[in-house]
Amino acid sequence: MKIDLYKQSGEKKGTVEINEVIFNSPINDELMRLAMIRQLSNARSGSIAHTKTRADVRGGGKKPWRQKGTGRARFGSTRNPIWRSGGIAFGPRNNRNYDKAMTKKARRLALFSALSQKNAEKQIFALDSFKISAPKTKEFISFMDKAPVERSLLIVVTKKDSNFEKSINNIPNAKVIMVNYLNLHDILKYEKVMFMEDALKKAEELFL
Repeated sequence: MKIDLYKQSGEKKGTVEINEVIFNSPINDELMRLAMIRQLSNARSGSIAHTKTRADVRGGGKKPWRQKGTGRARFGSTRNPIWRSGGIAFGPRNNRNYDKAMTKKARRLALFSALSQKNAEKQIFALDSFKISAPKTKEFISFMDKAPVERSLLIVVTKKDSNFEKSINNIPNAKVIMVNYLNLHDILKYEKVMFMEDALKKAEELFL
């Protein structure tokens, strides 16, 4: 199986071989849905607001008055939620855990499903290299105009290059990601996925 390979000038250079296990796996929509829910849930940090319940408020150990004989309602603590300076009932708490578990094998199959879906839609291509001596956003925009990119682009690389990343940071519809951080959300969010040629081999080493 092959995908198109482009040069820095934006011209098509030829094709490059890709691994069928990664890019031509059975597409499992339900597995991708569960993996997406897990990723978004695990990214949640919880509420900043945090209220104290009647158990957290200091004091209230002594019963305010005796149980019977006063004509007043029965109370066991001055930190009751209906009292002034009492605890808060059903208030926001910042200790909720949103983490969801998923096996490594299932996460990997979901990733392969997303990449296979993109490949089936002809949304994946490769770039041989992009050499730049200083950050130049205009230069990468010029490449995107010539490359098969209509709306948005996810660029998968093997190593960090500050000049390359800074050239793309100001482009709202493009993102650079390391191949070892490749994830379902980014793959499905961006219209096109562009692998640097060496990132295809690195993906095989990491995922297979």
